[in-house]
Amino acid sequence: MRRLAGLLVVPLLLLSTAACGSDTKGSDSASMKNGLPAITAGEKFGEKPTLAKGEGDPPKELKVNVISEGKGAVTKKGDALSVNYLGQAWDSTTPFDNSFDRGKPFDLTLGAGQVIKGWDQGLEGQKVGSRIEIGIPPELGYGAQGQGDIKPNATLVFVVDILKSVTIPKSATGTPVAQDNKDLPKVGTNTDGKAPTLTVPKVDPPTKLVSNYVLESKGEAVKATDTVVVNYVAALWKDGKVFDSTYTTGKPANFPLEQLTLKGLKDGLVGKKIGSRVLIVAPPSEAFGDKEQQGIPKNSTLVFAVDILTKM
Repeated sequence: MRRLAGLLVVPLLLLSTAACGSDTKGSDSASMKNGLPAITAGEKFGEKPTLAKGEGDPPKELKVNVISEGKGAVTKKGDALSVNYLGQAWDSTTPFDNSFDRGKPFDLTLGAGQVIKGWDQGLEGQKVGSRIEIGIPPELGYGAQGQGDIKPNATLVFVVDILKSVTIPKSATGTPVAQDNKDLPKVGTNTDGKAPTLTVPKVDPPTKLVSNYVLESKGEAVKATDTVVVNYVAALWKDGKVFDSTYTTGKPANFPLEQLTLKGLKDGLVGKKIGSRVLIVAPPSEAFGDKEQQGIPKNSTLVFAVDILTKM
């Protein structure tokens, strides 16, 4: 299936490779602390840090130092996290990326493969409110291929502030809303965490955006600046064929709405209540228009059944 990840402006960290690692000890010096580069300025949680250049051989396995421990919940796989971070190569004094300058935290689902393996492993089991430093060998980062300004086989060092952790529900919930328009798709109302059915009628599609509740919760309304965590099924109106679904991987998607470029999907979610299931029908003018996109034919009307599970 095609994935809708291409609809987003994908941050640098949203690439993954496979491997495993563990913690090791290291010696201290003026520019090193417990085997990782020292934070030479901005050491406190919430401050933009400055990292020294690594000395000697970098760690061959994942290494995590807790700079300051928070008092919040312990993170676990499947949680939605919001973090600030700064990343730098071991042999550099210049960061290749950081969220502090952007003034907007980075959101991810832990263990969902949305980020490099070193992040998924290093962030698990940490307390919300903590600042940690992670040393990531190439196998747990970008490997032999590198990425952007990151050289092949680079060891990476990150300072990460864990701002928030949210447990993601398995399904939308709420009151079923009548689906009595025979000219619109019908969506299942199951709440067992499995994919809802999505049946597209054999009639002409609507020419304007449709956004209707299937299950209406009592949560707060989604704002255009929110990052929402969703499960969805996406199909073509023309033949009802599903072209994407988060249920096939069992991993919800994070949609930072300010970065979502598919207008109909964004507009269909804004204003809807967190915890609800929504039917969205996006005509070509609200989707990809007259351009073929990721194998989706031009002038396609797209149909989505979206569970708005939570927001960051």
